[in-house]
This record gives sequence, structure tokens and C-alpha cells, in this order.
Amino acid sequence: MAAIGRPLAVSQPKQASGVLMIPIPKAGVLRRVDGVDRAAAVDGVADVRIVAAAGHRLELLPQGSSYLGFIFAEAQAPAEVEAALRAAHALLDIKIDPFWAM
Repeated sequence: MAAIGRPLAVSQPKQASGVLMIPIPKAGVLRRVDGVDRAAAVDGVADVRIVAAAGHRLELLPQGSSYLGFIFAEAQAPAEVEAALRAAHALLDIKIDPFWAM
């Protein structure tokens, strides 16, 4: 029941969904992320968004406060979503230069 005393309509999702926050693999300066198109083509992947721009200074967590981006997936079962996220992430080739190479 809702706070106003009326029944609350609740619907169950028809499929599983998930997001992978793409971790920063090492500190440095982001040069580019290759393989985004291949990652987006993985069955079950709905979108791949790289939010860090080339030239951006990257710090590892917990010192850093951001991720490289996000991978979104949908499938019939949670295990399929997880597999799609892992497969897509494995296709990303993240190029990071050390700070001293700036």
C-alpha cells in the first residue's frame, strides 16, 4: 500500500540488466581507449560510454574520484549480463601514459 492508502502497482522487470563502472587500470594520462565499437557489439551490451577525455589525468581509487566510463548490458538472466559486461570490458584497450611522459 502506498502512503495515501491506495494499492501500489509494482512491475517486475522482464529481463536482467547491469552496469560495469570501467576501472582505471593504472595512474597516468589517458591517451585513448580502443575497442569501444567491438565492446558495444557484444551480445547483450546496450551501450559503452567512455567519459574520461584524452589527456585527462587519471588517479587510482581511492585517491581518484572517477571511472573511465561505463558499460551497460541487458539479458534474460543475471549470469548472461555479467558475461556480457566481462566480455565487453576485455575488448577495451586502454592506453595510458605515465605522468612523467606528459
